[in-house]
Amino acid sequence: MIARIRLQPEAVGLGMTGQRVRDRLIERLRENGIRDERVLAAIRAVPRHLFVDEAFATRAYEDTALPIGHGQTISQPWVVARMTEAVLAALPAHGAQAPAPKVLEIGTGSGYQAAILAALGLRVFTVERIGELLRVARKRFRTLGLDIRSRHDDGNVGWPQEAPFEGIVVTAAASALVPALVEQLAPGGVLVAPVGGAGAQSLLCVRKDAEGRIEQSNLASVVFVPLLPGMVD
Repeated sequence: MIARIRLQPEAVGLGMTGQRVRDRLIERLRENGIRDERVLAAIRAVPRHLFVDEAFATRAYEDTALPIGHGQTISQPWVVARMTEAVLAALPAHGAQAPAPKVLEIGTGSGYQAAILAALGLRVFTVERIGELLRVARKRFRTLGLDIRSRHDDGNVGWPQEAPFEGIVVTAAASALVPALVEQLAPGGVLVAPVGGAGAQSLLCVRKDAEGRIEQSNLASVVFVPLLPGMVD
């Protein structure tokens, strides 16, 4: 079930941001292997054109990454869908009698990945090192009525005060898995993260079993901006 999203007129979209264009994106994602209908419904529901600069709005429903300033990008929809699909597949079922799983996102950026996770009814915690990006993302969350907790901090630290998390999504590439993030993953949880240098990155799916042992698989070859240390206002 997709969480209710508050749609103002600008969120509904027209022409190149309208429903027909969004539906074509969903069909492309299906053709390229995305199978989880919950993920496809969330991508259909969340207005991606509100998460890019106005100059790029007419390209919002292309299956491509787009610049969002500060040397960052909004990820390609297929990558967002694949990462979300991998996390959902490992999360426990939840409903009225069970709290929604907690998911940590590292690298809020535009806020789009966090919005997709929240639209799926998950409890989302997101960390961004660039203060200006986080301020804009928070406005978008409020506009859409999404309950997402956010923090201005170094993503390499994670959010230890809220750990453990059943799912962790990292939207920037480190040279290796970040130990602090693996530590904050709950037993039975899954972490999805790009790992590698600028020339060769792999999207890894990391599972932690009940005894804390780690098992990982490679989902795809990807290109992400680097996971940098520190904070920028």
